[in-house]
Amino acid sequence: MVFSSLSFLYAFLPLCALSYYACAGRRWRNGVLLAFSLAFYAWGEPKNVALMLLASLAAYLCGLGIGRSKKKSARKAWLVLGVALLAGNLFVFKYLNFFCGNLRVLGVPLSVKEIALPIGISFYTFQILSYVIDLYRGEIQVQKNYFYLTLYVSFFPQLIAGPIVRYQTIEEEILTRRETLEDVAAGLKRFLTGLAKKVILANNTALVAETVYGGDPALYGTALYWVAALSYALQIYFDFSGYSDMAIGLGRMFGFHFLENFNYPYTALSITDFWRRWHISLSTWFRDYIYIPLGGNRVGKPRWVLNLLIVWGLTGFWHGAQWNFVLWGLYYGAILLLEKLFLGRYLDKCPQGVRWLYTMFFVLIGWVLFDLTDFRQMAGALAMMFRFAPTDFAGMLAADTSLVMGLLYMALGLVFSFPVGRWLGQWKAKGLGRAPGLVRAGAAAAENLFYLGLLGLCVVYIISATYNPFIYFRF
Repeated sequence: MVFSSLSFLYAFLPLCALSYYACAGRRWRNGVLLAFSLAFYAWGEPKNVALMLLASLAAYLCGLGIGRSKKKSARKAWLVLGVALLAGNLFVFKYLNFFCGNLRVLGVPLSVKEIALPIGISFYTFQILSYVIDLYRGEIQVQKNYFYLTLYVSFFPQLIAGPIVRYQTIEEEILTRRETLEDVAAGLKRFLTGLAKKVILANNTALVAETVYGGDPALYGTALYWVAALSYALQIYFDFSGYSDMAIGLGRMFGFHFLENFNYPYTALSITDFWRRWHISLSTWFRDYIYIPLGGNRVGKPRWVLNLLIVWGLTGFWHGAQWNFVLWGLYYGAILLLEKLFLGRYLDKCPQGVRWLYTMFFVLIGWVLFDLTDFRQMAGALAMMFRFAPTDFAGMLAADTSLVMGLLYMALGLVFSFPVGRWLGQWKAKGLGRAPGLVRAGAAAAENLFYLGLLGLCVVYIISATYNPFIYFRF
């Protein structure tokens, strides 16, 4: 089940909300959320619910061991066991086929049955790992109720594609949260914003990239290959940030407050700045649980360089068992090294427009590496981007009118990749701050009508579109 489906919008979510708010006690409400979360996951992956429950059980038992152990050596043994079980589980289901396939290419006779990738396993595994590690570090209290820990792991808003929510973020809210009408309203509006990002912008800005990368390279020139890279950049941003918006909004409707996962990354003025704004929950996870334990930048320069490349190689590999993702991660690791070693000091002296163009240039190339898993197709696309081949826009658009619609949606996407909503909110707050109560009430009613209309428009797009899952579902 996906958030951008009629079954979720008109059946699952209303039934879950009604059941939740019909219960008075916190324990009963948590039970409702756990039951609906497991049903949500079982909708598409019924046989993998047991796998997720076992992973939660492993973390629960290792967490009890850490919490009850007095000696540091015993606590560390429980930590190692928990990390080994969870990381091993992720390796088997996500990477075993990849490694066996590569060994066969090298002549090693290995025959392993193809293992299907459980949806969302990368996200919930990292969440569980953060619980075990933070518990060992003494940053959180042990959760003695297995069902509450399972609720944290399986909570349906962020189960499939994040954001990666650390246990300490919602540790107190599991039992002490308080739902308010304001939270429900704000959460619903945030959910509808994310839904519009997905079904209106992401699905339609993708048209150009799908057409160019799926067609005959001889038909398209250099300019259109850059446009295709921009098309995919907009698609993945609105797809993933839209999912994060929906997850944050749904969490808030039930009293949970997740941290932000995106901060307008396409306004970044360096690659370092870009990664402070893109998929924040993942980049901070690798920083806190891999980079800093390796020594971070508190070591000699050769070791620091190695630490950075390890982290970014793993960041790429986390996204998928394909060499292009490793290449993508190392690509960013190399650029970040250059910025930190010497390029950053020159960038700081450049005008903001130059810094933005520099950032977007490397980001667009990065998305080509990310999008195209076939190295021959990737090399051809990159070659076209720097070959300066002419583009017959008139003939191309006449032959394929879908490109016209794609370009129009891209223009709209470019506008909303900047903080237009934030600017409008600040303008509204400033303009209505001293306005009469009747004016503020009218503005609030107009805003509610806008979101109601946005829901209707999204439903129209959902009905008219084919099934289009979120990009990060495959990770």
